[in-house]
Formats: sequence, C-alpha cells, structure tokens
Amino acid sequence: MTGQDQTAANFSLNGISVSLGALDHNTTLLNFIRASGLTGTKEGCSEGDCGACTVAVLTPDASGKPKYQAVNACLMLAGMAVGLEVWTSEGIGQPEALHAVQAAMSSAGGSQCGYCTPGFVMSMFSETYADHLEFDEAALVGNLCRCTGYRPIREAAHALPKPKANDPFFERLNTSSVSKSAFSVNGFHRPDHLPEALRLLETLPNARMIAGGTDMALEITTAFKRFENLISLEGIPELLEIREVEGFLEIGAGVSLSRLETELRGRVPLLDELWTWFASRQIRNRATLGGNLGTASPIGDAPVVLLALEAQLVLSSIQGERTVPLSDYFLGYRKTLLRTFELIKTIRIPIENLGTINPAHELASKQYLQAMYKIAKRGHDDISTVMAAFHLEMENNLVTKARLAFGGVAAIPIRALETEKTLIGQVWNRVAIDKAKKVLALEFKPISDARASASYRARIIPNLLEKFWLENTGVNA
Repeated sequence: MTGQDQTAANFSLNGISVSLGALDHNTTLLNFIRASGLTGTKEGCSEGDCGACTVAVLTPDASGKPKYQAVNACLMLAGMAVGLEVWTSEGIGQPEALHAVQAAMSSAGGSQCGYCTPGFVMSMFSETYADHLEFDEAALVGNLCRCTGYRPIREAAHALPKPKANDPFFERLNTSSVSKSAFSVNGFHRPDHLPEALRLLETLPNARMIAGGTDMALEITTAFKRFENLISLEGIPELLEIREVEGFLEIGAGVSLSRLETELRGRVPLLDELWTWFASRQIRNRATLGGNLGTASPIGDAPVVLLALEAQLVLSSIQGERTVPLSDYFLGYRKTLLRTFELIKTIRIPIENLGTINPAHELASKQYLQAMYKIAKRGHDDISTVMAAFHLEMENNLVTKARLAFGGVAAIPIRALETEKTLIGQVWNRVAIDKAKKVLALEFKPISDARASASYRARIIPNLLEKFWLENTGVNA
C-alpha cells in the first residue's frame, strides 16, 4: 500500500496544513478541531442530530473534481480528513471581513443564542458552492435551532448570491488537489485498492472496517469504545462504482448516499423516495449503503427498500467472491452471514425491479406499484418506528408479484412472505387487501420500546398495506 510506512498524515484545516502526528486514531474530527483552538465548531448531541458541529470538507467527487460537503464533525474521525480540506466558521471569514453567508445571517438576524449558528453557516456555505442555481432548503434539515429562529435563517439562505469567479473558495473548486490516497498511521489504515483492504482484514483480525463512519462513530462518542485498528474503505475504487451489468444495477458498497441521490435520481423511484426521509444531508454525504447493511440494524431504512427490490450482495474476501440474496443475509439481531475477513463489495438490484417500464420490452398491460413509508416521531432526521417498502407487479389488475418488506417489526429487516403469497394471483381489490391485512397482522410480533408500543406497531403494520392500496386505486378512505 502506498504510504504504508508513512509516519505522518496531513490535511488542510482552514488553509493550514496540520498533521495527525501521534493522535489517537479514535479521535473525532470535532475533537481535533476544538483541540486546535477552533471552538466555533460546537459539540451539541455527539450523535449527528443537531448539526452544531457541521464543517465543510472539500473532497473529491466521483470524477475526482473537488466538491464542498457539509459533514458532522462529531461523526467523522480525524484520520478520514487526511488529504482533504476542512473549513470551519473561523476559516471562511473574520469579524472585519465576513463571508457572504455570515453577512447574510447577521443582516437577517439569523443568530439568537448563537450556539447553532456556526453549524448553520457551514451548511449554507457548502450549499452556496453546489452546482445548482437555487438554494435547496434540504441542506438545512440536519441543523437544529433551539431558539426556533428558522424564519430569519431561511431568509438569509435565500438571499445569498451565487459566488463570483474570483471568490477564493470558488477558485478552490478548480485548483485544489484533494485526494483519498492510501496511508497507514497509528492504527488507522486507508488502503487504495480492494486486494490490499482484504489483506489487511486477514492480518488485522480485530480491525474494524469503516466507510462513512456515521454509525460506528457513535460507538466512540456515546459508548466510549476504542478500536485497536481501523480500516477505512472510502478510498477503494472497486467500492465506488455505479454501473449496469447483465440485467443488474450494481452499486458499490462505498458509494455515499448523497451521490446515489444525485446520480440515480429518476432511475430507482423507491430510492428517490427514501432519501427524503433518510437522516440529514450531512449524514448522507458520508453514509453508504454498505455501512447501512453492515451494521445490520433492525431499524435501518435502506435494507427495507432493498429487500422490496430483491437486492443481492456481492461479498468479497481474499479467497474470492460470493453472491447472496439480501433476504438471506440477516441471521438475527445485528447478526449476518458475513464471514470473518469478508466485506460487502457490491449491492445488486435487478433492473426489472426498479419500477420503470421499458415500452419496447414490456406488455402494455403490465403495471408496477411501489411505495415506501417511514413512521417516526418527526418528519425528518429521525429513527424509524416502523418502516415499510412495497413492490407489486400486476397484469390486467391481477397481482403477479408481491414484495412487502418491513423494518422495526422484528429482530431483522424482513419480508412478509406469507402475506406476499396471499396477494399473488389475486385481483387488486378490497377483498384481496382485507384478506392480506388479516395475514399480515399475524405475521410479526413486534416489541415495545422507547419509540412505540407493540400494540401500536401491530396496528400500523397492516394499515400501511391498506394505505398503499388506497393510494394506488384512488379509493377514498
């Protein structure tokens, strides 16, 4: 691995090169920044919910071109910043020379207590340099204002002009040489090709694999765990591909959710719907499908949608590769069939399940029905109470295929197999849906927890199927 014996690893912090040195590799970027004296970046929840720790990272996009991304510094390890540029509120402007975002926030009265302000500023900063014309308010979903000062913040956001060509931060988009090259320092390893990552897995059996790190970082920040060795997978080209091969859409396990949101828009309708409700922009900028599957959480959102789409996983080790149906991957609570020294390489979705019809190859009578539903205590950036994703195929109003997937109802993300059998071959009408609801009501035995009671979940599960039917038949409830 290039840089294997490297004794230092550097990144740019507000335009100044800094070194990890002998830093504990479990240190978050947030703690590194604050220890450097840059205390404008705040620690709020340490879980990526409030956005007070938001910073802008200049990082290469899929084509290698630099791009600003807002990220939660509390969920990113300092080692992940090596080779990149990190910018905080102190770095983009000074009291006597405010950045346009800071000036707009000041003019609009967008700061009250001020604790959340640096995070809002950095989310707005990153969005300002995005390659689209209108300010996307979704960029602020991951920032919480405890003083409820959202109106002036929104006004400031929409008043921002697009940066001019001589803007120094705009120029960085063309002149920066950021990269995620390989290095290995102090127990933190970032290989730059798959064979080296697999070799590290065998030589460091207790190592923890990380991609975006948004889930694993919680173990450090909230459970105070420490890992002897960490293997970062975000610099491996083989895990960053999106392509169509032999009837499958193949998604590299290391592709960020934000990239999927952009590059697959309109191609996979169920995923388009998912991103609206999946965490925040800061988290989607870092999180990956491979990571969401690797944690094997029973309330993970992406596995539910992927189950409805009949996804497969390509698992890779130094001994070779194997392909398994996602429906066979989950064995128990946070347990999978992933073997030691094995990692998720690719997620494969049958193109015929994407939900779009090719008129040249499909019968005119064939119809796809798809939807996903996320039940949570708040609309955005929240953990699911119950998650459901449905994929039906019909010909002449007769159900020919049914895939009903749920999360939050069992120890694993799971399909309602008995209910699927009940629907197949039936006319898509009230009689069929009432029969299916009765089967579905008995198929799972959900538990009570902090998010909801078992009885609430048991009532929601069949009602979501009826909601799906109502929305797709035009029948009034």
